[in-house]
Amino acid sequence: MNIKLNWDGVGIVTSILCAIHCGLLPLVIPILPLFGVNIVHNLFFEWGMILLAFVVGIYSLVHGYIIHHRSFKPIYIFMIGFSFLVLKQFFIDFQFWLLGIAVLFIISAHFINYRYCVRSKCSSPHHKH
Repeated sequence: MNIKLNWDGVGIVTSILCAIHCGLLPLVIPILPLFGVNIVHNLFFEWGMILLAFVVGIYSLVHGYIIHHRSFKPIYIFMIGFSFLVLKQFFIDFQFWLLGIAVLFIISAHFINYRYCVRSKCSSPHHKH
């Protein structure tokens, strides 16, 4: 069985999970210590999630560019979003606003990349990857 992973889908899902994590975290902060969990201001966790977003995004978008559509537009949009994702680490007072902007740009980049790939017939079962 040949399973094809949709990296744009993975990028969208990880962006949404990141936004949910950051949005719900303030609501569950009071009970986390009861379970021995410390992901609040855990730099290793935060930078790990940022690295994951970068790796998934770059792999997906560069693959789409090289193999399918030759448009830099999704990569530019992703880099804008990724910049906001990094900025949220340094401007803590604005982290929720910066994260919201980052997620919108990153999801948009993956969605545009996916549409460009489909438009170029990359979803065809006869297309070589």
